[in-house]
Amino acid sequence: MAKRDYYEVLEVSKTASAEEIKKAYRKKAIQYHPDRNPGDKGAEEKFKEAAEAYDVLSNPDKRARYDQFGHAGVSGAAGNGGPFGGFSGGMSMDDIFSMFGNIFGGRGGFGGFGGYSDGGASQRKFRGSDLRVKVKLTLKEISTGVEKKFKLKKYVTCQHCHGTGAEDGTSVDTCPTCHGSGSVVREQQTLLGVVRTRTTCSTCGGEGKVIKNKCKACSGEGVVYGEEIVTVKIPAGVGEGMQLSMRQKGNAGKHNGIPGDLLILVEEEEDKTLIRDGNNLIYNLLLSIPTAALGGTVEIPTIDGKAKVKIEPGTQPGKVLRLRGKGLPDVNGYGTGDLVVNVSIYVPETLSKEEKHVLEKWEDSDNFKPDTGVKEKIFKKFKSLFD
Repeated sequence: MAKRDYYEVLEVSKTASAEEIKKAYRKKAIQYHPDRNPGDKGAEEKFKEAAEAYDVLSNPDKRARYDQFGHAGVSGAAGNGGPFGGFSGGMSMDDIFSMFGNIFGGRGGFGGFGGYSDGGASQRKFRGSDLRVKVKLTLKEISTGVEKKFKLKKYVTCQHCHGTGAEDGTSVDTCPTCHGSGSVVREQQTLLGVVRTRTTCSTCGGEGKVIKNKCKACSGEGVVYGEEIVTVKIPAGVGEGMQLSMRQKGNAGKHNGIPGDLLILVEEEEDKTLIRDGNNLIYNLLLSIPTAALGGTVEIPTIDGKAKVKIEPGTQPGKVLRLRGKGLPDVNGYGTGDLVVNVSIYVPETLSKEEKHVLEKWEDSDNFKPDTGVKEKIFKKFKSLFD
């Protein structure tokens, strides 16, 4: 099922400010919150859809890519059957509440709601950093899509303690300072009365737990430096400078936290014969004088191999031929470009005596002298380039 436009989901214009987008998301999140719509799968999907839209539109980089490339530019939002089918897409409830709870002041953020509210306290969960890699693609790979494997040097979960950071995997206690909440409340008497402030617990760093015996393999961090082979499916039609992402394939988060993302920057290899222009491909065909005059059949290179093209007798330099559907597919699935063939005539720089003799005979023929109509066409064509 095709994804809806994110601006349409939040009911904001494409020029909406960050504050307008935040306000629109809050309204949608409250409207479709699961506690307000128990058992309503439709409301739950709209709740997730709004969160996904806000995730993209609230981030300036993601929003810029979305405005330019649509859903394909933000692969994390295109994993449900879209052109980035191999990428993880959609958002779980834990994703939504951990990423956007700060908008509402708590995990669920709606105070009076049941299962998702925690009264404003929230245990901290570490997030691993993102990783960035570059992938260089040929036009052939871009035309069909390709699968690439990367051996990544990265932080991975410590297998000795299974990411807990504790030596035996179980020596983790509830923080005695915050009693597991991850934050502490302080009261201060002021002229205006008692002021209560909630701050991150300094004892546990907001995790709500403390480690008694740190793991010797990871020094209590829960992660170690290692490597992982990651398979990335690059969709057809991507372009130079486009950035794809695979969620949670970056560095592991401390103490079984949330992994970062893997960001893949696309680069194109320069093709020897074909030039890319959006979804179209351009080939500059150089015809001999006899072929241009007499006509014939020539072979044109394409991404898949070669194609035969008929040259009509009397073909003029500057003529443009178009091979429909021989270009590149649109990354959003909106059709395929064309192969555009620009015709030029090759004039040899040196001639034999016999060749000169033949051309001198041609020059005397009225048929080889451009008439007024041809001259006017050439003049108009070149004039239009400077208008």
